[in-house]
Amino acid sequence: MVDKSIWGMLFVLGLGFACAPASWAAEAKAGKATYDKLCVSCHGTDGKGNPAMTKVFGEKTLNIATKATSDKKDEELLKVITEGRGKMPAAGKDLSKQDQKQVLEHIRALAK
Repeated sequence: MVDKSIWGMLFVLGLGFACAPASWAAEAKAGKATYDKLCVSCHGTDGKGNPAMTKVFGEKTLNIATKATSDKKDEELLKVITEGRGKMPAAGKDLSKQDQKQVLEHIRALAK
């Protein structure tokens, strides 16, 4: 016979897992919204880069939907998001830590 407290813990854990996908979806949606606001004009909706902006900035590519991006550590990508790089402006002052992580997760989804 299984102790009632174990069943209670299993119920709470199961409830947590059942609710998790909804919260993950909300995080992904929030990251996409921020990405759409700050990044899409250069990196494109799919992360493969906006060819017109590539020409404007004289960059080789603005594609972030690459294996090179997915291979980078979170800290590296967060540094680029917050501090900028090259002609990319910094967004750190405008984004909370949570916003930064949400954008990072969206970028990771694009780079798959």
